[in-house]
Amino acid sequence: MLREKMARIGGLVRKEVRQMFRDPRMSRMMFISPIMQLMIFGYAVSTDVRHTPLYVVDHDHTQVSRQLVEALTAGGYFKVVGRSDRAKDMADALDHGSTTVGIQIPPHYARELRDPDGARVQILVDGTNSNVATVALGYAEQIVRTHALTSLDRRFEPPVDLRERAWFNPALVSRNYNVPGVVGTIMLMMSLLLTSLAVVRERELGTLEQLMVSPLTPGELIAGKTIPFGLVAMFDMVVITAVALLWFRIPFLGQGPILLLAALLFLMSALGLGLLISTVSHTQQEAFLSTFLLMLPLMMLSGFMFPVTSMSPLFQWLTLLNPLRHYLEIVRAVFLKGSGFDALWHQFAALAAMGIGLLAFAASRFHKTVQ
Repeated sequence: MLREKMARIGGLVRKEVRQMFRDPRMSRMMFISPIMQLMIFGYAVSTDVRHTPLYVVDHDHTQVSRQLVEALTAGGYFKVVGRSDRAKDMADALDHGSTTVGIQIPPHYARELRDPDGARVQILVDGTNSNVATVALGYAEQIVRTHALTSLDRRFEPPVDLRERAWFNPALVSRNYNVPGVVGTIMLMMSLLLTSLAVVRERELGTLEQLMVSPLTPGELIAGKTIPFGLVAMFDMVVITAVALLWFRIPFLGQGPILLLAALLFLMSALGLGLLISTVSHTQQEAFLSTFLLMLPLMMLSGFMFPVTSMSPLFQWLTLLNPLRHYLEIVRAVFLKGSGFDALWHQFAALAAMGIGLLAFAASRFHKTVQ
């Protein structure tokens, strides 16, 4: 009995795999699209502030003021795009968007630097992009303060020797944080799209009814429909992880089995959501639109783009119902921290509960729909 059941499921799986490779559009979606998305997120999406346009108004014209400008540009954080002796020119550059940061060095800056009251330097920042403005302003303030201290005599040592160190991701490279998160988003997208579109396509073509009058039971039909797309999602996960490690050189400090177990649990939730979409959609276009309608809030409330801690308390609670949030926390912790099951068991428990619940509910809905 079990052998016959497995044989029927295996036959349907082989049929779905052949159908996937016969459709060139689906093949591109499965194997080319994930790599393209990874490259886009790896190269184009970055929160690092580098070569920020800087406009300089130097009223001092001394060696010390020139050293201050050199200190701002030496680290690669700022790039001088204009110089002037008039503050109005700096304001015009900010108004027209030709610069992001403007610095005005007052007259007698080098002399006032040694006065007890110190010297004052004006820094103006274009706050249109608040993230860039905040990071650039922090860099500029730190560089100006460090330059002022190093320009003084040794007797003016600061009272506190502050030494900062990032415990994980020491270089604070945003790519190391973004690229592992792409694994979860692509797995979710592939599972939702492929599962919902495949089932709805069968309904559109009228072949779903033919499958139902075959010896296949509803449970076998669900397994035969979801297993191929689960395998594709796992294959994409392996490919993306390999590209992240070998091409982008993302550090991997954890264990592969932990990452694989998290992917399997997350896949249950993703496939369950795809089945749910197939039960409420009657056409492939409707399924496609429903998928993207669900994808956007799942990504926004996952911590992939914005930190969960910066959201309002209500939405922070809502993120706990999002399987993508728990999976991304596991992936980033395994990649960058080397965390094990003992530190991530809460996320694993949440993924297991949501995966079993969503898949069971979707299977019951699908069973009623096909009947």
